[in-house]
This record gives sequence, C-alpha cells and structure tokens, in this order.
Amino acid sequence: MSLERFILTIGCPETTGIVRRISDYIYQLGGSIVEAAQYTDVAEQRFFARWEVAAGDAAQPLPDLEAVRSSFEPIAAEFEMDWKLVDAHEKPRILIAVSKFGHCLNDLLYRWHEDVFPGEIVGVVSNHPDYAKKVEWYGLPFFHLPVSADNKTSQEAEILKIMDELDVDLLVLARYMQILSDDMCRKIAGRAINIHHSFLPSFKGARPYHQAFDRGVKVTGATAHYVTSELDEGPIIEQDVQRIEHNTDIDKLVRMGKNVESVVLSRAVIWHFQ
Repeated sequence: MSLERFILTIGCPETTGIVRRISDYIYQLGGSIVEAAQYTDVAEQRFFARWEVAAGDAAQPLPDLEAVRSSFEPIAAEFEMDWKLVDAHEKPRILIAVSKFGHCLNDLLYRWHEDVFPGEIVGVVSNHPDYAKKVEWYGLPFFHLPVSADNKTSQEAEILKIMDELDVDLLVLARYMQILSDDMCRKIAGRAINIHHSFLPSFKGARPYHQAFDRGVKVTGATAHYVTSELDEGPIIEQDVQRIEHNTDIDKLVRMGKNVESVVLSRAVIWHFQ
C-alpha cells in the first residue's frame, strides 16, 4: 500500500550538503515537504532534523514504507545518520504505569479518549487496584501487579511481557511509585518516560510538597524525562513552573503541582512521538 505521508528524523555529524541531499531525495520520490525543522548543535558538531513529507501528486503516490526506507539507506550511510522513517498516520502504542496518584493517568486517558493525542493507549499496569474500574470504563485492559521486595524482579518481567504482547512503543510512568531495576531500565532505554516534581533532588522521599512548603519555596514545577538507571537523572524532555504566592497553602500547592505534572507529562509524550 502506498504512503500518504511519512516523517523522517535524523541526527548525524555536521557537514555541508545534508539538507540539499535529502531535499533532492524527497523530490525524486515525488513527495512534498509539509513541515521541516533543523538544528545544529555547535558544541557537539551534530546536525538534527525532522521532515514531514506528503505525496505531492495523486498521480504519483509515494512508494510503500519499506521501499522508502530501503531507498534512503544509502543516504543515511553516506552521512553516518541515526535515523527513523515512519508512516505519519500510524499511532504509536502506549502502556501507562500508575500507583495511587491518578491525576496524570486521568489526563492522559482523557486526551486519548477525546482523540487529541498522537498515540494509542493500549493498557494500564499498576501495583495497586485503585484505578481498575476507571481504566476498564475506557475499554482498556488493567493489569494489577502488586510489588514487594520478594517479587519485584518477576513483576518487572511481567511488565516487559505485557509490553511485548501488546506491541508497546512507549511506557509512561504516570506517577508509578516504584524504582525500576538497572536491568529493567536498560531494556526499556529510550522508550520510557517518567514525571516528577521539580523539587528533586532538593526534596526527596515522602511528602515532597510538604517539605517544599515548610522551606518556603517560591516556584513549583514538574520535569518529564527519559528513564535511566540513575534515578530521576535521565535526559529531560519538558519542564514547567508556577509561581507560589504568599497566600498559597499546602493544599493549593499540591493541587498546583498535580496540574503542572499532568500538563508536562502529556507534552513530553507528544514531543517524544513527534
């Protein structure tokens, strides 16, 4: 089946002629550039770009996806590219992990249900049963996987099994309050996103907003980042903040924190897929 539209993303050593070479390639395919973004990291001397390409003429449709990928490989090799070429109409598949705080889960489910989300949520896993009925109301499978010191390894293996069976592209830790093992982090590297309050590492452990309130913080925020074996130290995707006023009590601070966490996580998921 011919493509209607595809997205090409690349990263490679900076050199001249990259944009011209790819533009010529798209022209030869009979494609039309719908959107293009490019950036050179001067310090690292690396070039990054993203092209969204549509069929330029109904009389000359784009080749199928595998043919386009195959024909691009010589260019990728020439410029030593890390690259990905995907069908723009395919929705990546998302598995959400949650514990007892449901604000981020609620936000993601709502956006998905209203079809304003670039991915397809295919299930929810949790170490608590609290959100089973809510998830099932959305017509999604809910996997209750209680975690203890004795079964942590086997439960992580179960999550990986679910990801494999559901063909999951991204695991979203929507306030999943479990520290993943180094082995688990390696297996999901580059395809797992976490959300946390920006007070880390200043306010670790239990009740971070209460700790921050007691210290008189003036800004609350959240950070979405990729999951790595270094706790809460993965590459940052998105952050946002809100000012704390003199009359902000602890309850309002927690509500503000939950709101900014939800917004930041949804943006991070959208940008990851873009």
